[in-house]
Amino acid sequence: MLSQLMTLFGFFSLVLVLIYWINRAVILFDQLIADGQSASVFLEFTALSLPAVIRLALPLAAFAAGVYVANRMSTESELVVVQATGYSSFRLARPVFYFGLIVALIMSILMHFLVPISSARLVERQADITQNATARLLTPGEFIEPMAGITFYIREITPAGELLDIFLADTRDPEEQITYTASQAFLVRDAGETQLVMIDGMAQTLRTVDQRLFTTSFDDFAYNISNLITRATRRGRGTSELSTWELLTASPELQAETRQSAARLISRGHDRFSQSILGTVAALLGFSTLLVGGFSRFGVWRQIVAAIFLIVVVKAVETVGLNAARSNENLWFATYLPNVAGFFIIWCLLFAASRPYLFKRRLKDIPAS
Repeated sequence: MLSQLMTLFGFFSLVLVLIYWINRAVILFDQLIADGQSASVFLEFTALSLPAVIRLALPLAAFAAGVYVANRMSTESELVVVQATGYSSFRLARPVFYFGLIVALIMSILMHFLVPISSARLVERQADITQNATARLLTPGEFIEPMAGITFYIREITPAGELLDIFLADTRDPEEQITYTASQAFLVRDAGETQLVMIDGMAQTLRTVDQRLFTTSFDDFAYNISNLITRATRRGRGTSELSTWELLTASPELQAETRQSAARLISRGHDRFSQSILGTVAALLGFSTLLVGGFSRFGVWRQIVAAIFLIVVVKAVETVGLNAARSNENLWFATYLPNVAGFFIIWCLLFAASRPYLFKRRLKDIPAS
């Protein structure tokens, strides 16, 4: 049974990860490829987002594997045969419990190591991409549109940093459109702003109301391009980038950096442990629910619906527990409420499954004819 669970778990994990990954990839494609980034950057970003996607898919895959194995055993009457040999429901659930421990171990590696590392690296790469906006603005031989209504062109950039043959069109104002041309230019940083200093050029202003064109020649002219360059300004790390130990300790410096209260940081740290255990709960809940009621020629669709409903109940308890833990740092144990509720429900289901007579109708005595 354990080998079947692992095989199905791998299959469902692959399917769910692909679904989540495709949705994430579409968003990244719009953000990166449409923004002028290469395919390698797109692949790097999708790879860095995979641990977080896998973390979401694994508990669902464990639940689906438990339900599928129990459904197959019930359909092929294996459960009836095994129970007839004296196996109790708790003993039947033992391989599922071992399977749940494997899922919990994988989840722990993801929650405590891979997801924080990949999240931190993803944020760093996003900052690098944002900083590369300047480089994309200074692309020789191409017409660049850094923002709507602005067209920028440079023929050549010398090794000394001199920009040759500049073209800058500003059409943001529908009533007055300005085009700047210059033989050379330099980028100058002044008081935190970036100025494009154009030398030996001309400004052509088109007044669209009466279609009159005004030209002005200049020896040098400074154009502020700071609003064309988006700079990454990180105020601190996010909670997804922090290690579990940092979250659990929640030092005052960390609270100031993340702008989060101690209760929220501590609850986030304990939630990582809780999420890991939920993989075990999901597998056992899906399997044990289908054990209740025994064999039926009408199938186990009612048990499957009940299993899904119970998962929803556990997730609702999780929300309640997290909200309580976030309100008070002394209530950190509330993050484990879904695990306690889940194992309690599983015990009740297995207890009920070991006593099938609870679900059999008592036949009334039929009087002899």
